[in-house]
This record gives sequence, structure tokens and C-alpha cells, in this order.
Amino acid sequence: MKHLLSIDQLGREEIEAILDRAESFAEVGRRDIKKVPTLRGRTVVSLFYESSTRTSSSFELAAKRLSADLVSVKSAGSSVDKGESLKDTVATLTAYGPAAIIIRHPYAGAAQLVAGWTDAAVINAGDGKHEHPSQALLDVFTLRRRLGSLEGRRIWIVGDVLHSRVARSNLIAFREMGAEVTLCGPPTLIPRGAEELGCSVSHTLDRLEEADVVYALRMQRERMRDSFVPSIREYAARYQIDSRRLGPRQLLMHPGPVNRGVELSGEVIDSPQSLIAEQVESGLVVRMAILYELLTGGGRPRAVEEGEAPEAPAPIGQPA
Repeated sequence: MKHLLSIDQLGREEIEAILDRAESFAEVGRRDIKKVPTLRGRTVVSLFYESSTRTSSSFELAAKRLSADLVSVKSAGSSVDKGESLKDTVATLTAYGPAAIIIRHPYAGAAQLVAGWTDAAVINAGDGKHEHPSQALLDVFTLRRRLGSLEGRRIWIVGDVLHSRVARSNLIAFREMGAEVTLCGPPTLIPRGAEELGCSVSHTLDRLEEADVVYALRMQRERMRDSFVPSIREYAARYQIDSRRLGPRQLLMHPGPVNRGVELSGEVIDSPQSLIAEQVESGLVVRMAILYELLTGGGRPRAVEEGEAPEAPAPIGQPA
């Protein structure tokens, strides 16, 4: 695996290999000294053209935990503000000899373009309305820790599916791991032909009680160009997940940041069913695992000794 551009490029075995690797890094994170020398001497570039807290901070911390040299570039305050093109920015950064470039960009397909302009491994940290593969991996990791397996589990993804790269990546990943997925939201916020992706579609929350997991999406107001809903108040009245709609056995997820009082009510965010804080925690170890698999060749993990990095006997999908 040279790049991570789409969750669709991974089969179930490859996903499980990354999640198993993340478990080994979770054990490292419980030690007093949390760094391992795996990527010592290698450079990782974080290139973000959109605002981000969770994704950028977890990728950057993951690189540091693996002892990589980190170059962090935000579009604001950089040469991008002066009109430099994406291709020229990548060419400049490639001159530093990076092992990996992590990119978030407002346009779909940007990560794919970057992969053609550099010899570095490219990780898609979100490209427009297209995909967000590392988010899908950390969400599967979080659920696998809580449920053991996603096989046969019913997951409802509720909200602004049309503009959500998280929804696209998660739908693919959840189905690959054996879950049954339902997309729910106003007709204007569900892509046409969504059923062709192997999921069910509902435009009401009437059957929400059948879900084992409720995954609420943020209203992507920064991506909207038209009035997709009459008003935020009306949307919240029909689709907000609150304590009346969320049953005691159901788990709640959200990719963040949460619009309190819109897609989720305050009481469910802070409820025992909420996995939102666990998702953030999972993000670090899963992104460590992604960097490890791309830059070392991967291999099935074994127990990691104190002060040691996990070994890498063979690439993902090949016998060890």
C-alpha cells in the first residue's frame, strides 16, 4: 500500500491489520515514555487547506510519537495566500524529501493529484465531499473495541449525508466489516441513488430504535450553496438525536465538531452511550498505525516491548 487515498482501496483483511496495529500502539500510549523510534530520521508533511482540530492534531502527534520530523503547513499565512498553486506547493515541500504528505483540501480528488506529483506516501485527510478514510478507520476501531465485531450490527448514519465525506468513507468501511447501514436525513441531503451503494435509506427517524449505533453527522453549512433545509430549527425538530430518540442500549457517534442543539442535544453528548470522546482518543493510535503501515511495510503485529517499535516483516495483504 503506497498511499491511503480512499477507504475503498482496503479490503477487510487490510482494515483489520491496521486496527490490530493500532491496538499495539494503544499499549505504547499507556507507558510513561510514549514515543517509539520507528520513523526516526524521516520527514512527515502535514498540509491542511481547511481548518481542522482533531484530524490535524492527531496526525501531527502521531508523527511525533513515531519520532518523525514534522513539517506542518496551513494555507492561512503560507504562500497559498499569495496565490501559489497546489502543484507548486507540493513541489516545494517535496524538495525536503518527505516520507509522507498528509493533505486536507476543499476539492475532491486533490489527494489523488498530489500522489501523482510526489514520490512520498500520500494520506488523504479529507478532500472536499469525497472521502475521509482515516476517520472511517478510527470509527471502526472505536466500535470494534466496544462491540467486538461489526458483523450484523445495524448502523444508522443520520444527517447531512450529501455533503459529508465521513458518511461516504464510513458507509464503505462499515459494510466491509459486515454491518448493515441505513442513511437517514431529509431527501435534499441524501445523494440520489444511495441505495446502489448497498445501504437502506430513510427520510424519518421512525425506525431509529432498530439501530445498534447512531452516527450523527454535522450540518455541513460551509459546503452548502443553496437552502437544503427550510431552517436549522426545523431540521433539529425532525432529525436531532436527543434523549427521547436515543435508547439506552444504543451507541452514539459523531465525527466532530458537534453543533450542540442542532444534530445532537447536550444530554446525549454527555451520556454514557456517547463514544465521541473515545473516537478522539482512537484517532491518535489509528493514525500512528496508518503512518506505520505506509512507511514501514506493515505486517501482522506482535507484542511491543518497552522502548521498542512494532516490527514490520511484510506488507499488508502479503504473507508474513
